[in-house]
Amino acid sequence: MHTRTSIGAAVALATGLLFAGTAWADKLDDIKKAGVLRVAAFDGNPPFGYIDATTKKQVGHDIDLATEFAKSLGVKLELVPTNPANRIPLLTSGKADVVFASFTITDERAKVVDFTTPYFLVGQQFLAKKGALTSLDQLKDLRVGTEKGTTMESNLRNNYPQTKVVLYDDSPFALAALRNGNVQAITNDGVKLTAQLNTLPDKDKYEIPALTVSKEYLGAAVGKGEKRLLDTLNAWLVEGEKNGRNLAVYNTWFGPQGPSPLPRLLKVGEAG
Repeated sequence: MHTRTSIGAAVALATGLLFAGTAWADKLDDIKKAGVLRVAAFDGNPPFGYIDATTKKQVGHDIDLATEFAKSLGVKLELVPTNPANRIPLLTSGKADVVFASFTITDERAKVVDFTTPYFLVGQQFLAKKGALTSLDQLKDLRVGTEKGTTMESNLRNNYPQTKVVLYDDSPFALAALRNGNVQAITNDGVKLTAQLNTLPDKDKYEIPALTVSKEYLGAAVGKGEKRLLDTLNAWLVEGEKNGRNLAVYNTWFGPQGPSPLPRLLKVGEAG
């Protein structure tokens, strides 16, 4: 959900861009003039963003939000596939206008990008073989896989320094490592883990223990200083809560009939 190693360089780049001219400071006008909104979104993290096996198209919860936001601006949507570590670089390099990619809001990241009001609340949990993980105290003796450049990684290293953290480029690789025994557990937000568990042909052998490391708010992100674009996006999210659009998108993916049924923990505007 989430990048740390490149943030220092990104701060320098973002600062330079802020003084490079009006093009960076007026991204909303650029988007409307080009007629295209470029959104960085996952292509390997269901159900937020992934490639549909049948249609071969990029789909998911965040893709639906991006599609609706582009429609509200009257422009076409151009999806820019990303993994967790590339989200900030895509913004600071100008290759994407907005990030909709299960992006955890942190103070460190907010030095480099501007986040919207939160639109999703998740908790960091674990997926393991049944009975393999029953207490957080066990983490010190386990190999735990997660995605590089995420808050999942930093949470483990900061709170459970004895844990052997094994990093992967994307969540499907971590899941494969769990199944072939390279790690004893994988960690991610509970939403992603539920979706991954539901894809397993032998899912009865695995479980998501009732253990939570943290609660995290997710938001969309824009380039640092893009106030007009940020304000427009925030207003659109708030409007979507009032008119039911946010709930409809949520229910498509997480409602009772969706691929990853989960209670909705946050309404836009509720986060303190």
